[in-house]
Amino acid sequence: MRRALNINLLPSALALAVSLPVAGYVQAQEIELDIPAQALGSALQEFGRQADLQVLYSPTDVEGKKSTTVKGKLDPQQAINALLAGTSTIHTLSGNALTVTAAGASAGLELSPTQVTGNVLGNITEDSGSYTPGTIATATRLTLTPRETPQSITVITRQHIEDFALNNVDDVMRHTPGITVSAYDTDRTNYYSRGFSVNSFQYDGIPSTVRNVGYSAGNTLSDMAIYDRVEVLKGATGLLNGAGSLGATINLIRKKPTSQFKGHVQLGAGSWDNYRSEVDVSGPLTESGNVRGRAVAAYQDKNSFMDHYSRKTETYYGITEFDLSPDTMLTVGFDYQDNTPKGSSWSGSFPLVNSNGSINKMSRSYNNGTTWSSWEQNTRTAFAMLEHDLGDGWVTKFQLDHKINSYHADLGSIQFVEPQADGTAQINGQKYTGDTKSTSADLYATGPFSLFGREHELVVGGSIGTSHWKGKGYWAPTWPQGNIVDFYNWNGKIDRPIYGPAQQYTDDTIRQSGTYMTARFNVMDDLNVILGGRVANYHVTGLNPSYKESGRFVPYAGAIYDLNENFSVYTSYTDIFQPQESTYKDRNQTLLEPDEGQNYELGLKGEFFEGRLNSSLAYFEVHQDNRAVPDDAYNNQTPAPQNYAFKSSKAVTKGYEAEISGELSPGWQVQGGYTHKIVRDADSKKISTFEPEHQVNLNTTYKLKGDLDKFTIGAGLRWQSKGWYEIYNSPLDRNQDITQEAYWLVDLMTRYQITKSLSATVNVNNIFDKSYYTNVGFYNSAAYGEPRNVMFSTRWDF
Repeated sequence: MRRALNINLLPSALALAVSLPVAGYVQAQEIELDIPAQALGSALQEFGRQADLQVLYSPTDVEGKKSTTVKGKLDPQQAINALLAGTSTIHTLSGNALTVTAAGASAGLELSPTQVTGNVLGNITEDSGSYTPGTIATATRLTLTPRETPQSITVITRQHIEDFALNNVDDVMRHTPGITVSAYDTDRTNYYSRGFSVNSFQYDGIPSTVRNVGYSAGNTLSDMAIYDRVEVLKGATGLLNGAGSLGATINLIRKKPTSQFKGHVQLGAGSWDNYRSEVDVSGPLTESGNVRGRAVAAYQDKNSFMDHYSRKTETYYGITEFDLSPDTMLTVGFDYQDNTPKGSSWSGSFPLVNSNGSINKMSRSYNNGTTWSSWEQNTRTAFAMLEHDLGDGWVTKFQLDHKINSYHADLGSIQFVEPQADGTAQINGQKYTGDTKSTSADLYATGPFSLFGREHELVVGGSIGTSHWKGKGYWAPTWPQGNIVDFYNWNGKIDRPIYGPAQQYTDDTIRQSGTYMTARFNVMDDLNVILGGRVANYHVTGLNPSYKESGRFVPYAGAIYDLNENFSVYTSYTDIFQPQESTYKDRNQTLLEPDEGQNYELGLKGEFFEGRLNSSLAYFEVHQDNRAVPDDAYNNQTPAPQNYAFKSSKAVTKGYEAEISGELSPGWQVQGGYTHKIVRDADSKKISTFEPEHQVNLNTTYKLKGDLDKFTIGAGLRWQSKGWYEIYNSPLDRNQDITQEAYWLVDLMTRYQITKSLSATVNVNNIFDKSYYTNVGFYNSAAYGEPRNVMFSTRWDF
């Protein structure tokens, strides 16, 4: 949403504008508005979009100010008065241009072309100080508030990320209600939602076709220094993804350049020699501000509570916005991330079963990996966006994203049934190398249209993506000095093995395309209906079995009814499909049919305190077809077949969740939720039992008042009920449940604002030093969560 602004504020501040001008705009006509209370800058952007007005203001004039809620049919002047009430600003409305300045500020204006853009991805959360978003677009491509979105969605804002030092995606997911974080080992993590693995990632709303979770494409280790927020859409998300996860989609929204010069430097030090530095600089690159840029660099070097493990992480990010014309903006950028570990564990941190069938009980510091074991991951991304204002409220956007995700895994660890009766164990060594090159593109147009005397919204678009994964696996090491070690006195030291030719080759290409459409119908003043669908095409070719899906229709339907000023009820339906991994073949060596699922949801959403607080209560069901499960009747034959077979099964997840996010009172931010779910198979047996049936996640901060107003204090609470995983105990020749009992985790934080620009923060995680597993059962192994740890950091803003 763009328009030329022939205006320039004082040299110390750049004008920000959102415009959807309409020829012959009549100032006195009434307009339908729905703008929750929020940061004043984002509220003015939204007002400009809904009212078809140019909105001009200096970011310094609105910094730290909050708008009030504006809802209903009002003439422009009434709406402006309501929006700006209590903000200590003055304004002028001339034609289709609204100019807002701070009371008492000079309005010295000079003629000069300055252009900026509204954010069709939703409101930027940076500098909002809030734990709740203004608007979001992950669910339907429509820019809606959480209350207007007929599906469960959690947004971890920039303020939440900074308060609790959430430095990577793993950290963010641990703070996301309803998400289970399971560590395969030190460098690979999987997430679960509603009974399903989460392998659907988006970047600025563009779906990624990279999905090799087991080989880890670097998604889970992404550094949060370059992102404004993380949006997690629960349930099936086929409308925009096409093929993807049944449980959730994770959308990472990148930071944008700012219209005025700003930045920060942050340094931190913590437990286990954990050192981190971060630099972020942003602002105009030309005098008029028609070119803006941002650069971010972050570096972290840390050891671990686990013996002989360390990791270095480097992150670099650059983005530039160019105003090509009064109506067109081009954005180009890149990011570069390296994760280089030493002493990586592999398949948990220790094996669960020993040679006599007993369960091993190892210390949290035990590391089954060798000192040279390393699962190195690297990501290179280049992206571009072209936005154009078509007029009359219509905007079109083209996005392009190219990624190279590579890994080099030279691995050695103690696995399987160990130790033997004499206390010795074998080191298992394997090596994996490879990369995935992927390109995704998306083009859509969105805007209002009139039907039956009412105004509605429409999105029409299409996307295409391809990814090519090439890799090698080496499974036959030769150990020059042998590979037998002392299990109980293991220090990770052993010579590297020598590998011959590769035993495994991967050369697979995934091509996905689709067209989609979404319409939001304003049926009544209090009732909106969202209808949409996607026609998806999916094709896998390569060394693994080929699979093709053409013309598959993925529907979406939702309805939201406003009960009163605070509450709305909603219902929604969507589905999704996911072609099977190449290992999921039946007894005839035929790939199983795609995993399919339908998501049903019914709920209540609320806005309180003029929109500064959002809440939701939802009941959901996910119905799954073609879930891959072992074909035991075939696999357990004597003699055992040469191929291990799977079969399709049905599963149903039923559950409910409650969430809250935002400001309870001035200075008091909160985000939390409770989730209950049970997953059952076709025989009503509970499955996915390593995911707890009950989860509580609550994080809150409070800025003290009076003489203590330089302090902000906060706490995080996480609780989950017991989870268990059934393993096969081969020495005892029987199945056995491994259980993680229910547990609480408590985190604390304190920030002291030394000066206006300088602050110091202390974060203490797991303050009661609870010992717990973050994974049980993966290749009959276990991995511990982090013990108590502390991080001290200082930040200088300029």
